[in-house]
Amino acid sequence: MGKLLFTKEGVAIWSSHLDLMRALMRSFRRAGIDLKHSQGFTPHPELSILMPLSVGVESQCEIAEFTLAEGCAVPMEAVAERMNPVLPAGLRALESYEGGMKAGRLSWLRTRLTLTYDQGSRIRDQGSGNAPVCSGAQCAPHGAAGDGEKRILRSAQNDRIEALRDLFARPSLIVEKHSKKGTVETDIAPMIREVTVGAVIGRPDAQRSDLSPVTSHQSPGTSDQSPGTSDQSPGTSDQSSGTSDQSSGDRGSSIVIEAVVAAQNPTLNPLLLVTAIETYLPEYRPDLVQCRRLELYDAEMNVFR
Repeated sequence: MGKLLFTKEGVAIWSSHLDLMRALMRSFRRAGIDLKHSQGFTPHPELSILMPLSVGVESQCEIAEFTLAEGCAVPMEAVAERMNPVLPAGLRALESYEGGMKAGRLSWLRTRLTLTYDQGSRIRDQGSGNAPVCSGAQCAPHGAAGDGEKRILRSAQNDRIEALRDLFARPSLIVEKHSKKGTVETDIAPMIREVTVGAVIGRPDAQRSDLSPVTSHQSPGTSDQSPGTSDQSPGTSDQSSGTSDQSSGDRGSSIVIEAVVAAQNPTLNPLLLVTAIETYLPEYRPDLVQCRRLELYDAEMNVFR
């Protein structure tokens, strides 16, 4: 059994799981890599994706499992290199290797949520309970606010950060989850290992020394720093979601939430963290949400490969 580590970004994020499977199968054929097929009346390639990805979500840590056909002339370590020239736009193979960890060892997922707020209609002075700082056509163009308005906007943003940190520190977070059996209530707090909340005002990739530092706020029962955690703060990586020139960050202010959540048995969809915000803090409901998978781990927080 071989594994292919790949990324899914750009236009590829709008492909469904079935579309992605078809794209990978075609790419294996175009690359001249023969896969082993199942037996029976309708044989199919032995190819699967470890964790199906929701439409619209980016990832830098997708893993596909596959079995090469007997007699395949392509060595396992060369599969990724052979795949890249024929993969569709937005997909890029990073590594291919034999064996690795069994799927049952996968336990945790690190994800990044970028929440964008429209500065013209949603930022409020939460500390004083005043009306919106600016509204609609009366709002000054982004970047044209005076020093007083900037201080008010930054104060409102800091209030929002603190409210979100307090929210995810709660021992219980019951939200409504839609399933095949209908809408059910579930407590997502036990499925969150750790949460980090930080923000920038303006573009998410802006490096501003006068902003509040990004600090870690973990759920009860977790260590101060999990193995494999990067020293880099959320939102400062060149690969951060939503940092392109067409980023939604130009519209207003952004908050970055980096979280480690349960990957399977049970599985927590990271977007349910946004549902928790909408449920408990409706005044902080974001105008736009971008989600990106960052890394997979086993139960001991070793990188899953």
